[in-house]
This record gives sequence, structure tokens and C-alpha cells, in this order.
Amino acid sequence: MKLEIVNHNGGLVSTPVPAVRNGTSASPRPLRGIAVVGLGYWGPNWIRNFYSLQCAHKLVACDLSAERLSHVKGLYPSVETSQNFDEVLRDPDIDGVVIATPVSTHYRLAKQCLQADKAVVVEKPMATSRAEAADLVRLARLRDRVLMAGHTFEYSAPVLKLRELIASGEIGEVLYISSVRANLGLFQQDVNVAWDLATHDISIILMLLGQMPESVSCQGQSHFRHEVEDVALITLHLPHNVIAFIHVSWLDPNKIRRTTIVGSRRMLVYDDTALQEKIRIYDRGVTVQPYYDNYGEFQYAYRYGDIHIPRIEEVEPIKRECEHFVDCIRHNLTPATDGLNGLRVVAVLEAAQTSLRNGGIKVPLSQTN
Repeated sequence: MKLEIVNHNGGLVSTPVPAVRNGTSASPRPLRGIAVVGLGYWGPNWIRNFYSLQCAHKLVACDLSAERLSHVKGLYPSVETSQNFDEVLRDPDIDGVVIATPVSTHYRLAKQCLQADKAVVVEKPMATSRAEAADLVRLARLRDRVLMAGHTFEYSAPVLKLRELIASGEIGEVLYISSVRANLGLFQQDVNVAWDLATHDISIILMLLGQMPESVSCQGQSHFRHEVEDVALITLHLPHNVIAFIHVSWLDPNKIRRTTIVGSRRMLVYDDTALQEKIRIYDRGVTVQPYYDNYGEFQYAYRYGDIHIPRIEEVEPIKRECEHFVDCIRHNLTPATDGLNGLRVVAVLEAAQTSLRNGGIKVPLSQTN
């Protein structure tokens, strides 16, 4: 498999995807401490899971808000708190840092962590440009430190099941994917809805298909803040005539988290809002009769078969993510969602942004700037 990565001239070049190393190193590193920076919407979930796992001697919560720190301290009394990010960087007992701050700060804070020789996981998206993301990848390699992108859904049991079903050939060749991620709010201050919500769907689609789009197009509209789009439609044009549509919105009356994958033999529907039965396999399809003499004899054959619901053992994705980050630090492993994974997603988002600013034109990834 190949991926697109930014070179020093700002272009995209093909580079082999590094394999996740299996097994453990000769002497696994003991984990002294982990810090979570940012206690807004998602940071407390990292704290909760690390606290539950008891995987480090020290757990530090860092935020500028004394109120947020007090709230976390009340829930988890043994957690240390700090309002000073530099203290976290200077602390020799901190092995790994989670960056769960606003998107516009991701690159700067993650870079400081790597420069301080800390392993780091950066919430989605990893950076606000592919040049920034590539710089983090370069620095992580230079410092020989773990860099992990916080693409939580790649640790989700239903998404892993989707990948298994596609890889097995059960649904045949993938023809197209349609994904909808919509709700009323939460509006972000520093990024539009594509950078906020579509990050999830892009990471899922790239994981499922194992390849990058050849080009990207995007249309959207701002209804409340200038050039902060609150609704968008992204189209990924992939090799072999595969196409993927991603509809994201902060202005929908219903919370929708649904992905439809249409294959040449079967179809999959993944509904993340369903309490049970998150995946349904539809034994349905359409074929063209192989022989006909004229247009009047041209016919489609439709198949309407059964619906299958696979059994899935669900574990909270962020728990798996926490465990994986700890294992990567202890055993010097390459994360499943490593820096290159984060870079791929940012490259697609940047292409979508370029398209959005130019009337929805199709933007080849090799020409994004």
C-alpha cells in the first residue's frame, strides 16, 4: 500500500506505509507518568480511562481553567493538576502527553512535546495543514518518539468489523461509500465543520479502503460566521472508479452517524447511534445481464436477500486507544494511527478546504498547497 506524504518542497510523494511492529522490545519501558492537556469536551474522557487503567504511577491533568481542574480533581482525587504546560514539559516523570486542546494549538503543543522527548497523541485533526503534520512526523522520527493521531473510530469494534468484512471479500468490490455525520452543534471557534466532523469519516474511509483519494472536491456554506462553514459535502475520488461522499453538518435537527458501504455483492450499513445492531449486512445487489442484442433487451437483475446482523463485542474505543498508546510507549511500537496516518487525513482535509475556497473544484492531492 502507498500513501501520499509531503516533501520539503510542499509536494506529495509516495512512501511505503510502515508496519506496526509486533511483539515487545527486549526491555519494555516502565511507564512513569502521563499528562492530558486540555479538559474541554474530550480531555476528561482520556483522564477517566487512564485513571481506570492505572497504567502509570502519575497522571497529570493540565488546563488553563482552574474550574475545570477542580472538577477533574473532585472526580479523581489522585490526579495531579497543573495550569502550566511548561511544567508538564519539564517533568522528567511524564513519558507521554495527550493533546486535547483546540485544533489551532495542536501543532505547536505537539511539537513542544516531541522536542521535550515526550511521546504524544494528538486529538483529531493532528494539525491544520499537511506541512505542519509532515513536520511533526519528521520530528518524531528524528527524536525516535511515539507520535499518534487521535482517530478514535479506528479503535472502534464496529469499524474494525467493517474492515474485516471488506477485506474478506464478503461484499465484493466496494463501489461507493456514503457517510453522514450531523447534529445540532457543537460549533467550533477555530475550524469549520469539515475539519471538525469529517475528520472521523475520512480516517474511517482511508482505513477501510487502504488507499488515498486521487482527488477531492468540497462544497459548503457558512450561515452564522464568515468562512466558518457549518454544513459541507466532501467527495473523495478514489482509484478504480470508487467514490465516497461525506456529508457533515452542525445544523441538523437529528444526530446522525451513519455510513453506507455498497459492494458489488452485498451492502453494509453502520449506524453508530444505534444502541445495538450497529452493523447490518444486506444481501442485496444489482447485475447487468451479460448478453443482449439491442437496447430494448438491456435489463438489470435485482437481488433482494436477507439481512444479517453480526455479533460485535464492543469496548469503549478510547479505552482501546489509551491501552494502545501505553503499549506503544512501553514497547517502542509504531501506533496503528501513527503520524503518517494523521498526515494522510490532514492532506485530504486541506484538499477539501482548497476546493471549498475555489467553488467546489476537483483538487488533485498532488497539487494542494
